[in-house]
Amino acid sequence: MTRRFDKVDLPLEQVRRYLEPGPVVLLSSAFEGERDVMTMGWHTVMEFSPSLVGCVIASSNHSFELVRRSKACVINVPTAALVDAVVGIGTCSGSEVDKFERFGLTVEDGFDAQAPVIRECHANFVCRLHDDCLVEKYNFFIWEVVAARVARSPKHPETLHYTGAGEFMVAGKVISRKTKGMLAKEP
Repeated sequence: MTRRFDKVDLPLEQVRRYLEPGPVVLLSSAFEGERDVMTMGWHTVMEFSPSLVGCVIASSNHSFELVRRSKACVINVPTAALVDAVVGIGTCSGSEVDKFERFGLTVEDGFDAQAPVIRECHANFVCRLHDDCLVEKYNFFIWEVVAARVARSPKHPETLHYTGAGEFMVAGKVISRKTKGMLAKEP
């Protein structure tokens, strides 16, 4: 059975702490009664406050039109425990199958989100479209994270990082260099 996390609100300016290392995410979307989830390994934090995240979604991907029309998505951060679902989601099309049903994903209640929030993921970042000026040319969407929740523990989850050719690296140990006065104060 997949673990379901007890989550707490996260200050939006801290979203980058979960995204900057580049974990594979599950981007969920919905429009006019249709929903989808896709595996995405490329995204970038663009600003801390407001919390802006950019990503490329290929126009051939089933999720592309859903996010384009709804102007919303949820960036869900899975842990290594979901590796088989992450791979499966990335290798089938939402136009042919309901990926939520096929991979046993639960839509979390209690969120004010236009797209499904995946309960089995460690963190969930509800996004609305901030800027679409690069979509026509690059399929590049700029999202504003408007709500964020993360599991209470572990503090540093085992996230997946795609290295290509069907291989993933799992986030390793955390090394801290925090000492008084050593680092600039973060927002």
